[in-house]
Amino acid sequence: MSFQMPPTALSLEELARRQQNVITASQLRARGVPSRVVSEHCRRGGPWQRLLPRVYLLQPGEPTPEQRMWAALLYAAQNGREDGSRTGAVLTGAAALALYGFTAVPRLPAITDVEVLVPRQRRLRDVGEVRIRRTSRQLESREVHGLACAPVPRAVADALREWTDSGALDAGLLGSRGLRTVLREAVADGRADGPRSCPPAELLAELREAGLLSQPRIRAAVDELLAAERQATLGGVLELAAAELLPTPLTGPELRMRGGTFVAVPDLYWPLEGVAVEVDSALRCLSDGETAWMRAGQHRMAYLGVRVLHLTAEQVAADSAAAAEELRQALLLGATDLVELQVAEG
Repeated sequence: MSFQMPPTALSLEELARRQQNVITASQLRARGVPSRVVSEHCRRGGPWQRLLPRVYLLQPGEPTPEQRMWAALLYAAQNGREDGSRTGAVLTGAAALALYGFTAVPRLPAITDVEVLVPRQRRLRDVGEVRIRRTSRQLESREVHGLACAPVPRAVADALREWTDSGALDAGLLGSRGLRTVLREAVADGRADGPRSCPPAELLAELREAGLLSQPRIRAAVDELLAAERQATLGGVLELAAAELLPTPLTGPELRMRGGTFVAVPDLYWPLEGVAVEVDSALRCLSDGETAWMRAGQHRMAYLGVRVLHLTAEQVAADSAAAAEELRQALLLGATDLVELQVAEG
């Protein structure tokens, strides 16, 4: 769920404490503070100040980075009219990643533009440092330091799009190392249950949806990330096989028919048993063409009698005993009417 304006039951003091002293005009009005008083308090030298249209800071002095985030969120959560309708909004892009604690992005004080994600039908304009990004999908959020942020996959995609649009990637301002670090940090806690949860498949889906995989720098960084993720999972499967005293498989062999016709390149293959294992297949493909090529190879193996077993990182990590048993059963059953195949190790 996205950020929603809190109910009017909270007193002004309670609401100010909850929102770090950042309040909207409609919230003040709902608590009996007339517009005249707001204007008087916001005069030069007064105790309050206007941060954004219809958004006020109930204290003098420079706002903190967190108060700037609250101001951006509250501005976007309004419907732009004086009635202060409660409509959702979430922080996204570099600002959200900074709140999540990503080390590869600037810290909050250095964030000059704050991106806020709102429903597509909202009529809001960019103002000050606030940049409005619209989506036709239902808003989702994770609470980070009391603020509503887009889930990590969406925040990463919006940050990369932000850097691409500004030319930061092409100019090398972020740097290849920084880009790779952002992606690695995104999936580091991908299988943990927490606000930073970002399974690699979800990150890949967001980058594909945003059309970012056509960017050479981003594509290269994603290729490297996915290769590392798959290699780690592959190592886990080999450890399971060794622990179960199963035969040692071939790694990445090229399978061909007797006449030389290409069949496939499975991740693991047991030639005597006729069993192939495909690890995190979805993470091998960044385009429809690659997906079609991979699935065609899997179909050819199955058609020729190879027993094809699909394993994911989540299966291996969450229930290694079940994954080991599934592997053991596949090797016990073996192939079905296997056509003779020629094998060349990769």
